Amino acid sequence: MALDNTYKNWLVYLKERIRSSQIKAATSVNIEMIKLYWDIGKSIIEKQKENKWGSKIVDNLAKDLKNEFPDINGFSRSNLFAMRKFYLFYKDYKLEIVHQAGKQLEKSQLVHQAGGQLSSNSILCNIPWRHQVAILSKCKTYEEAIFYMEQTIQNNWSRNVLEIQLETKLIERSGKALHNFELTLPKPMSDLARETLKDPYKFDFIALESSVQEFELEKHLTENITKFLLELGKGFAFVGRQYPLNIGGKERKIDLLFYHTKMHCYIVIDLKMGEFQPEFAGKMNFYLSAVDDLFKSDIDQPSIGIILCKTKNTIDVEYSLRDINKPLGISEFTFNELSEKIKSNLPTVSELENELKKLI
Repeated sequence: MALDNTYKNWLVYLKERIRSSQIKAATSVNIEMIKLYWDIGKSIIEKQKENKWGSKIVDNLAKDLKNEFPDINGFSRSNLFAMRKFYLFYKDYKLEIVHQAGKQLEKSQLVHQAGGQLSSNSILCNIPWRHQVAILSKCKTYEEAIFYMEQTIQNNWSRNVLEIQLETKLIERSGKALHNFELTLPKPMSDLARETLKDPYKFDFIALESSVQEFELEKHLTENITKFLLELGKGFAFVGRQYPLNIGGKERKIDLLFYHTKMHCYIVIDLKMGEFQPEFAGKMNFYLSAVDDLFKSDIDQPSIGIILCKTKNTIDVEYSLRDINKPLGISEFTFNELSEKIKSNLPTVSELENELKKLI
């Protein structure tokens, strides 16, 4: 058969249709499983209350269900207790309705319908079960759980990534940095920029001496670019490190340059190993003016600066931001600092060289 354009286009259509069907089938299976687990959890609670049964009934139930369905995973004792906890945690959560221009819009917080049945439209049904178990193990409130579910959906997090975000308490760090976005950016970009910033940033994937210099920190962050981008958040695309700017015949270099694909703007990151100093803001203002002139296109939004410091004084930051006319956020960062004991036990370069010579 001649592979003309008609056939090629048809083939592309069929491939997309098959992929779409596979995704819908997987989603449908997850919805039914979550609804089943909700009903089992609800039933366990009700039967325990009606018959004054203790926790041993869950042991019996796990054994009997396993005997009846030996080829189906998910009915272990621990998983049945997770279903019970799942229902208990969300059963009293109310449906919120938003009215806008005469239309009734359901927020993503929809949980269950009348009679305690879980709705297929619930955000709970859009999250895989193992993700739900991870969220339940760390979250204490509905709002916290909904935050991580929404972030999981928006960022397509795997369970491992979700667990990292839970461990590092992303909800406590998101949107907490000091900034001037409301004064320097139009809405809704100012809101998006605010939500993008964290405080502090946690670079726990690297271990360095406390006295490390900025250049060495840059090097380790870019060597671990995948984990670095994960901590920065969705939308960051790495452009370069020690990126050169030719200004007035002089070459100046910015620590880290990124492009944000959702906000459509360049983001300049300046790393400082010490405490924030007011002159840092003036220098960043200079860099942002240069980046806007040299790189920004007609379709790009104003460039944003982020100064990451080891520590900061809130009053210093607020005064420094007051009259800056470029969008700027200031946050702290942490990393794993090598203790003196660990450092003393590490081999020196000469010791490693001697060991290699012996092996050779």
